[in-house]
Amino acid sequence: MTPETPATAAAADTSGRVVVVTGAARGIGRAIAERFVAEGDRVATLYRGGDLPKGVSGYVADVTDSEAVDAAFAAIEKDLGPVEVLVANAGVTRDQLLMRMTDDDFQTVLDVNLMGTFRCVRRASKGMIRLRRGRIVLVGSVIGQIGGPGQVNYAASKAALVGMARSITRELGGRGITANVVAPGFVETDMTAALPEATAARYLANIPAGRFAHTSEVAAAVSFFASDEAGYISGAVLHVDGGLGMGH
Repeated sequence: MTPETPATAAAADTSGRVVVVTGAARGIGRAIAERFVAEGDRVATLYRGGDLPKGVSGYVADVTDSEAVDAAFAAIEKDLGPVEVLVANAGVTRDQLLMRMTDDDFQTVLDVNLMGTFRCVRRASKGMIRLRRGRIVLVGSVIGQIGGPGQVNYAASKAALVGMARSITRELGGRGITANVVAPGFVETDMTAALPEATAARYLANIPAGRFAHTSEVAAAVSFFASDEAGYISGAVLHVDGGLGMGH
């Protein structure tokens, strides 16, 4: 796929870091992108469509396509400069009970959530190695640690991100590159807003904080991992879940 050309103003701006947030058109990814824009960074996204926050340069690419990912990163580097921060956020769900889950249900979720993350990390790391610095933040999920009925595929894909971040840390930690996981719990998004009242109440009963997270709270955790202050933290998992997954 051919990346879109970013707005001229964004391309001309040379202040701040170059940050890539995958899937910034909605939900958690949108809040993360907005946070980096507010902090003065130059933010780009790989996404499949939709309206983007102000100040975010969009590059249409499917993370299941290695060539599309490579082309998007090449365009970002040309337009904005070397990528210094990668937030791998893009993800999908295909919930189904184990006995009814098809091979395609399982493979599709892993190809986006796990392989898609791998493709983006692999490509972004090339420039970070040359720079001898970089921040990689993988957006996981509390479900990756505690599991969820009907979510064998999703839980597997998110749990695997922890091993990925820790392996990256061992491989690239000496080059000034960190890799960490932010694991949200239930977050106030369009998806949770559409839950039946009884279902939402059942979820809330298991959350010590007694509420869902705000997307801005997840974005704050991502921002910390991407900061200079977090330079000695790598291979860590930070739960933003109101205590739902504590102990994992």
